[in-house]
Amino acid sequence: MTPPGSYQELTELLRSRLPKLAGGQLRIAHLVLADPEGTAFRGIAEAARLAEVHESSISRLAGSLGLSGYPSIMELCRAWLAEQAQLARRADSSGQQPPGGVLSATLEQEQGNLARTFGRLDRDTWLRAVALLAGAPGVAVLGLRDSAAVAVLFAQRLGRVRHGVRRLGQSLVDELRELGEHEVLVAVSVRRYAADTVRAAEYAKERGNPVVALTDNAASPLADHADAALYAETGGVGVRSLTALCALAQALAGETGLRCGNHGADDDLAESFGFFHE
Repeated sequence: MTPPGSYQELTELLRSRLPKLAGGQLRIAHLVLADPEGTAFRGIAEAARLAEVHESSISRLAGSLGLSGYPSIMELCRAWLAEQAQLARRADSSGQQPPGGVLSATLEQEQGNLARTFGRLDRDTWLRAVALLAGAPGVAVLGLRDSAAVAVLFAQRLGRVRHGVRRLGQSLVDELRELGEHEVLVAVSVRRYAADTVRAAEYAKERGNPVVALTDNAASPLADHADAALYAETGGVGVRSLTALCALAQALAGETGLRCGNHGADDDLAESFGFFHE
């Protein structure tokens, strides 16, 4: 088989194999998907300790992916990190004097989060999410705990550009039973993932409703049930950050509006963000 040539290709290959992996190899895959930064510099002994497996299990997984060994996985992660660092440097080009202290650290973190989030968006997945949201007869949005604020924001913004948008969470079981045919469920959750949100996505998928996930990485349990999963960086200074997730939600609502023919104030949103290099 042709080995993956980038971290993106590696994540796609691992994601496709997750349903067939069990035990230790599943833990290894989740470790690589959830923590590429750590994997880039974590030796095989430490990786084996964290995944609670023998080093030989990691080597076998790498070989099954067409790679020569665990160091090849590390190299793909390092190349990805270099790309993200370059995106972050481009984002930090204002030339202004930083405010210092926690403010400077937060500014640097959030700039990096935004650059990495929009820099790693997969175009096909993005367009699939937009098409689902624009073409569905209705959209139900669910986000609980920390993610509730993002769900509220997304539902409000999307409700401005199309009809039939509602937010779930008051009486979740009854609301899920009322999902209409072809209605899209937008599930919003980041680690630690809300169990009810994951169960709702699984239920919607089983009954044939499309699912769009707004989450943090490819190891998220929401990705298992999503027709389109979009990932945002959530690293923060002291606490988890939802800044990039909010920006991603706003951009998704804006481009859905364009697809629906709504040419309001956000008409140039997709171009202004410069998501993709053509």
